[in-house]
Amino acid sequence: MGAIYRRTDWHCTTCRKRLARTVDRDACNAAGHDVEKRQSNIYWIKYTRAGMSYFESSGSKRKGDAKTLLQDREGDIAKGKPVTPKIGKLSFDEAAADLLADYTTNGKRSLAVVERRVRKHLTPYFAGRRMANVTTTDVRSYIARRQTTNTVLVRKARTVTLPDGNKEVRPEERRPASNAEINRELALLKRMFTLSVQAAKLLYRPHIPMLKENNVRTGFFERELFESVLAHLPTEVRPVIEFAYITGWRINSEVLPLQWRQVDFDASEVRLDAGTTKNGDGRVFPMTAGLRTLLQSQRTEHDRLKKAGHIEPSVFFRMVAQGRGGEKKPRPIVSFTKAWKSACRAAGCPGRIPHDFRRTAVRNLDRAGVPRSVAMAMVGHKTESIYRRYRIVDDRDLRDAVARLDAATPHALKA
Repeated sequence: MGAIYRRTDWHCTTCRKRLARTVDRDACNAAGHDVEKRQSNIYWIKYTRAGMSYFESSGSKRKGDAKTLLQDREGDIAKGKPVTPKIGKLSFDEAAADLLADYTTNGKRSLAVVERRVRKHLTPYFAGRRMANVTTTDVRSYIARRQTTNTVLVRKARTVTLPDGNKEVRPEERRPASNAEINRELALLKRMFTLSVQAAKLLYRPHIPMLKENNVRTGFFERELFESVLAHLPTEVRPVIEFAYITGWRINSEVLPLQWRQVDFDASEVRLDAGTTKNGDGRVFPMTAGLRTLLQSQRTEHDRLKKAGHIEPSVFFRMVAQGRGGEKKPRPIVSFTKAWKSACRAAGCPGRIPHDFRRTAVRNLDRAGVPRSVAMAMVGHKTESIYRRYRIVDDRDLRDAVARLDAATPHALKA
């Protein structure tokens, strides 16, 4: 059975402080201070769960409020809920710290991005609040603020020279956050609530509405367009693009970090180690004739540099000078954003992104009649829903379908 009571505290009128510990009370008595016994105005409750006693303040001077709180706690205990005095008192700042700790312990590569989104957007709005008091209405209010406040930097402040020779300072330009950006932040808020419920720091989480996104890209590279962009790229970047066109692998996380230990000419395959891909699974891509020719060309250059005393384990590299006019040495390719944008503009397709090669590879495999399960394993799609999203039908597919229909339709019906 639970109990309702008011705590009795000792106070030293000489020191003007509450004596919470016996050692403090004994010290004041020994010093001859005036120590008096006082009864608190706040009602407390006592309840037992799993053989342990818990004491919790009702925060009220009314006994009825304490009685209601005790009934709630005993009811939750009877239902098997993990009740403690800390339930519902979790602050947003504590939940954010738990979220970052979860990303850190799991070694997630997006930790820096998550930390920035929490610090710059979620914390200014929810800081200092208890998670139990955050409602769906509060979340909708947050969404409305993000959609109407210009917070995303579009262009930095800059000084331009006018035709008359005078200089003009143009202020920075900002825009409201897009639905996709807001959804990434709401997903983090959802994760905070999930972790809190799992740790028995909260009993429930509110509904967090997600916004509709229109971010499905449909870009493909036909062979002619691919070769046009390739011709305008620097020589050392072309093998990267050719590899991505054939395999559909992610360029930044899977193609550029590729090393020679992952290329097996004898087995005629290229491997990605488990834990290095987005879904954590290892992957194998058998060499096509074009892929083998590409890798053999890279290997020949690697062997030439090795004889010259330069050992570079990366498959894709560029020669970089050590200082102005210094000796050039091989270095892994980390990024080629500017070269890519320039090549796309020169080829007449500005705005295209390297990730379009992933969709192109999926479509090429499908056109070649490769079974879906095999194609998913080669490209790295774990679920069929993602594969179907990438296997987008284009105009050429529709024309091929019509041609097949014409071939199968009796001539009498065609007339």
